[in-house]
Amino acid sequence: MLTTLLTLACLPMGQNVPDSRPVAAVEGETHLANVRQLTFGGQNAEAYWSKDGKHLVYQARVPGDKYPDEQIFSMNADGSDKRLISTGKGRCTCSYFTPNGKEIFFSSTHARNEGPQKPVDMSKGYVWAINPDYAMYRTPAKDISPRPFTPVVVKPGSYVAETTIAPNGRYMVWTSDVDGDLEIYRSDLNGGHIQRLTHEKGYDGGPFVSWDSKKVVYRRDEFSDQKQVQDYEELLREHLIRPTKLEIWVMDPDGTNKRQVTHLSCASFAPFMHPDGKRIVFSSNYGDPKGREFDIFMINVDGTGLQRITHSKDFDGFPMFTRDGKRIVFASNRYGTEPHETNIFVADWRE
Repeated sequence: MLTTLLTLACLPMGQNVPDSRPVAAVEGETHLANVRQLTFGGQNAEAYWSKDGKHLVYQARVPGDKYPDEQIFSMNADGSDKRLISTGKGRCTCSYFTPNGKEIFFSSTHARNEGPQKPVDMSKGYVWAINPDYAMYRTPAKDISPRPFTPVVVKPGSYVAETTIAPNGRYMVWTSDVDGDLEIYRSDLNGGHIQRLTHEKGYDGGPFVSWDSKKVVYRRDEFSDQKQVQDYEELLREHLIRPTKLEIWVMDPDGTNKRQVTHLSCASFAPFMHPDGKRIVFSSNYGDPKGREFDIFMINVDGTGLQRITHSKDFDGFPMFTRDGKRIVFASNRYGTEPHETNIFVADWRE
């Protein structure tokens, strides 16, 4: 049954572990209290809250597991009741709850390529894959057997992912290269009334809707010369991008009033707006000369008041606040048992 309950907390098969455990906050992380680790082993990331703050949906790939590639799972906010949401085939990414918590949207390659996806060619440097086999699906969040997977936005041969849904339920935003460039689009939750929100050359993506549904924060490329534009275009033809210079932007839900928030000239991504509508948290390698250490930062929407939130020597990213602003979820390499292991953590937020 595709909704089989995972009795192991996303660990290699055969290990007995708790649903979660308390861990120490890293020195200097004054905003984080009562930190708990929710997953243990492998690659677990992009965990996003349900509107009521009681559940999380995320993607994971665990060595020794029976699935060929990253899949979508859900769990309670305390790490209990971990369940497979996706088909168990192909690679999945970018999952999100509907506002009523009854459905989950995600992108998957299972219809076009149900095996493990080929490794990214790093001979061109550090690049991300823009997988043209992704299509967007919706499925019930609760136990249903057999679980239906309904295509929402299917554009064969085009990348369709990075979906988030407005808490008011009136629209969702997502990223695609269907028009020949990576742009952000808006549609209703049935995939209709599609509207393109960005039109500038370069990667516009990773959009997140604010809790009041009035703003969209996102990342976009920064080019300093034509050579970088040419490099971007050549890589995109190979379904790749080089995410070394991404800045955080904000716009209205109809694509108007675009404003650049950060001017850091590094790789900044995964922005999410604080419920107060005045601040944005995001992940960035700002301040690391080698560009390898990513931490979570916070900045005012007017670009002032940059503040570093996490201080571990490992990757910290994908932050998201609950609707009341009292808790934050993020992914981190901290306390891993293997190099580059990534797990999901939750913490109480302290002002």
